[in-house]
Amino acid sequence: MDLPSFFRLDGRTAFISAARGHLGTAMTRALAKAGAHVIVNGRDDAKLAAFEDQLRGEGFSVERAAFDIADMAAVRAFFGNLKRLDILVNNAVSMQVKSFAALEPADFAATYESAVTAAFECVRAALPALREAAASGEASIVNIASMYGQVAPDGRLYATREGQSPFHYGPAKAALLQLTRHLAAELGPQKIRVNALVPGAFPARIDPELGERLAGRTMLGRLGTPAEIAGPLLFLASPASGYMTGAALNIDGGWTAW
Repeated sequence: MDLPSFFRLDGRTAFISAARGHLGTAMTRALAKAGAHVIVNGRDDAKLAAFEDQLRGEGFSVERAAFDIADMAAVRAFFGNLKRLDILVNNAVSMQVKSFAALEPADFAATYESAVTAAFECVRAALPALREAAASGEASIVNIASMYGQVAPDGRLYATREGQSPFHYGPAKAALLQLTRHLAAELGPQKIRVNALVPGAFPARIDPELGERLAGRTMLGRLGTPAEIAGPLLFLASPASGYMTGAALNIDGGWTAW
């Protein structure tokens, strides 16, 4: 196999949750450009339909699946009707941004449910479809974590404590990283690989002064752009990473390597 074909996804079906998000849009486009048929998920059917139409207008093979990824019955119903799935990207997380003092146990539970329990249930519900793909090659699961699942936010970079990464976000992403390892051990014998992408600072909108401080914290001296998550995602989703499972691939400009 020549090198470029390692990253091609022709003839494969991919599912991505939170497909319209800041990084979700870039990842969806990357999968589609590599030749995959992409099932885009989100809660708002009207917005998802517009996104689907836009991508189809650009020549990509896309279909939408509008449901709440934290609705376990909806997850089971959708994946129960799917015959084959080559790539599953667990990208969704839902949370209310609150200060440390204002957080309630229910806030932690809701964030954990959307980031970790939902990812687990997607994998379990999709397992027959993933096994179908693995029977003729392999299947790949990519969980989207965060550097704040590995390190704590540096409060000195922020003007206020309320401005930093929410207190219940990092712990949920840390749990997702551990879930990745457990799933890799469980599913490896079935030729289903499970890895995690660990993005650093990829802000959609940010105060310029805060942006400078965050950029200064990286080894590369700048923030990430959504397009820069495309290559790492394709690497983990494609045969290029065929001997890789249970791993966490950091895309953080060196932030966590100091």
